[in-house]
Amino acid sequence: MSPADTHTTRRALLAAALGAPLAGWAQDGGGKLPRLVTISGAITEVVYALGAQAQLVGTDTTSLYPAAALKTPKVGYMRQLSAEGVLSLKPDAVIATTEAGPPVVLDQLRGAGIRVDLVKSEYTWDDVRAKVLAVGRAARKEAAARELQARLDAEWAQLGQQIAGATQGPKKRMLFILSHGPSPQVAGQGTAADALIRFAGGVNALTGFTGYRPMTAEAMASAAPDAILTTDEGIAALGGPDKFWQRPELALTPAFQRRAVVSLDALLLLGFGPRLPQAVRAVHQRLYA
Repeated sequence: MSPADTHTTRRALLAAALGAPLAGWAQDGGGKLPRLVTISGAITEVVYALGAQAQLVGTDTTSLYPAAALKTPKVGYMRQLSAEGVLSLKPDAVIATTEAGPPVVLDQLRGAGIRVDLVKSEYTWDDVRAKVLAVGRAARKEAAARELQARLDAEWAQLGQQIAGATQGPKKRMLFILSHGPSPQVAGQGTAADALIRFAGGVNALTGFTGYRPMTAEAMASAAPDAILTTDEGIAALGGPDKFWQRPELALTPAFQRRAVVSLDALLLLGFGPRLPQAVRAVHQRLYA
């Protein structure tokens, strides 16, 4: 789905994805505000964007932005949570994506009377809208959430028009490399990177598989990307830009001849939070510079 398609999405679909009725979107209430734990860097960003950070009593280790989020109590990595760590913070609600787990921990939190809202990760603009909706509801900041979403929707629609008008010719082939660990991998379909490339007006140079695969010389040669997309953290993990281009697999690509690489902060690039328009704009501008 392109940015221009977002206005066809109905709010009811988002509420259904969260397993909550539209009636839950009431006016901002008074009284004591809920204590929140967020399990997703993007969801944490939404909390700050809504001005609800005073309600934030804990976050996971992917919550790195804004800088103030680094000082919040941490409950661990989003896929390796412990019920004890979360419960020790005495939250009223936990807001996470469907990538959070393990499931038994989420069940334990529900059993303890904690509200657990899970936002499904499908790497669409609706992901952002659902996160804003979930935080607004859980924090009792519904009016602020509606205002934020209206601003984001307008920015996203305008960006979609700009990109559509600027990419009338052949689309650039782009390949995403995930190199945070010792063995770099490349992104196929059904990934945040694949969606980001398409939003930015490019084409994923690798198709025919879902998820990630090891980066091989054969894959790089057949993909023939015009540019490489990666993260700042990934380049740093390989020892910097010069070390990055010394990977022998990259020498087989057209991108290598021009040293065409686009890198952004990982959370900004792949988080699908309120800064998604910023990420898409940056990738598009550098891809078609």
